[in-house]
Amino acid sequence: MPLPQPNQVWPPKALTAIRPKLEEWDAWYQGDPGTLTRVYTGRDGSASPKVRPSQNAGGVVGALSRFWWGRPVKDLTQQRRAQIHLPIAADLARVSADLLYSEPPRLTIGDEGAKPGQGKVKKSTPTQDRLLEYVDDGFHEVLATGAEVGAALGGRYHRVTWDQDILQRPFLTTVDADAAWPEFRWGRLVGVTFWHVVADDGKTVRRHLERHELDGQGIGITLHGLYEGTTDNLGRLIPLDKDDATKPLAQLVDGDGAIVAGRTPGLAVAYTPNQTPSRVWRSDPIGKNLGRSDYDQCEPFFDAADEAYSSLMRDVRLAKARIIVPSYMLDSNGVGRGTSFDGDREVYEGVNVPPSEEGSRAEITPQQFDIRVEEHLAVIDDQVQRIISTAGYSAQTLSDGFEGGGTMTATEVQARERRSYLTRDRKIRHERPALLHLVRKMLDVDTAVFSTPELDGTELRASFADTVQDSALVMAQTVQALETARAASTETKVRMMHPDWEPEMVKAEVALILSETGAPLADPFAIGQQEEPEPTPEG
Repeated sequence: MPLPQPNQVWPPKALTAIRPKLEEWDAWYQGDPGTLTRVYTGRDGSASPKVRPSQNAGGVVGALSRFWWGRPVKDLTQQRRAQIHLPIAADLARVSADLLYSEPPRLTIGDEGAKPGQGKVKKSTPTQDRLLEYVDDGFHEVLATGAEVGAALGGRYHRVTWDQDILQRPFLTTVDADAAWPEFRWGRLVGVTFWHVVADDGKTVRRHLERHELDGQGIGITLHGLYEGTTDNLGRLIPLDKDDATKPLAQLVDGDGAIVAGRTPGLAVAYTPNQTPSRVWRSDPIGKNLGRSDYDQCEPFFDAADEAYSSLMRDVRLAKARIIVPSYMLDSNGVGRGTSFDGDREVYEGVNVPPSEEGSRAEITPQQFDIRVEEHLAVIDDQVQRIISTAGYSAQTLSDGFEGGGTMTATEVQARERRSYLTRDRKIRHERPALLHLVRKMLDVDTAVFSTPELDGTELRASFADTVQDSALVMAQTVQALETARAASTETKVRMMHPDWEPEMVKAEVALILSETGAPLADPFAIGQQEEPEPTPEG
């Protein structure tokens, strides 16, 4: 299909059931109290607060309105002071990205990504060299950033982009899930329309739409269009050169708005769901393919944790040492301006107070409440533990350290964080195919647009580094045990100690070790390969 028809409702009606939840997750990820208030009350904080009918409604609408962030308040100033947000949601998204992309993914050709001792390693090739250039040029950062936002919104889109005025090779960019209208067939992405606002003066809104689809031969087509409408209407299609943001594209498209160069097999976009299945949109034709946010079913616990922490801070405010004074002790502000009293003053000068009818003087009464620290922290800790468990992580993953101290091996760490690593494995099963598709597309575009020769992604492999690695001492002890048991070759032991070394470096180290120990300098990659015996006369 071509670009969307002008003058239609925007965002599209097909996303009506999806966008409210995306807005809710986005509000928790941002952590801005004003945004949370807007999402749960339907107001931006500037209008006079009021009790809405939805506060007494049943179902989902009533439940959201009765969230602590959605309760009606009378004084917006006091609300901003009383409602404090704990950034637990942002921490979850950050941890998710760190588990996946604390180290760059390893992109290799053929069996080069095999474990030590498994398969032979191919020498450097033009494709392998180009892959290294991709990874060294912001590739890792784009993936990590997208993974963090994707953990919050349930997934994200990465697209292969090229701009010869900026860089002489393709590169990756990210589009968030709340700025896309996707089309799926059999659970696979077959088309998507991205949009972003390039100008908004309060009345007229200009949107740049970018559509990716496949033609009848499976070739990826990218179309661009500039629309001028209102906040809820797409409006009319206008030339791309009417706005500075889209003017460079005007010279690259044909009469239908399609990019002429770089047409290669497959979409230039891949969607990576955070986790599956999607609980909240299980029956929605689009939403069931979008994936599940780490925040799914955690929202009430986020809200309760914020309420508990705000209650603790309220105790702190109320527990400030104060004094109660009679009205005649208040400072006069002048005729007609009433009186006031400075509650933060610590020392008062003597005042002449006339005696009462009974002959006694009015006293200054001190007041200070207890702060229920332990009770509040226990409630907050319980909510945080429930959030971490519901999101699919171990408490140790989000903690600063381990009880008991001491050095732990990678195996011990993974044992204590088993739930987090199981979640990581689930996510990697979505990450790897999307990553392979994107890199193969980058190689194809590199050949078609930049005329880079001898690129072939047929045997492309992608592997993810371990997030926890043993120390050099622990690894050395392991290698020593293998040496004593004669259970590993010199090559395997070198690879274990130096997993980041290139094949040539491993080979040179093996040869050096064998020369120092007086062992025969056989080809280390031929170790274990037995020669076939010569046939006997009887054979």
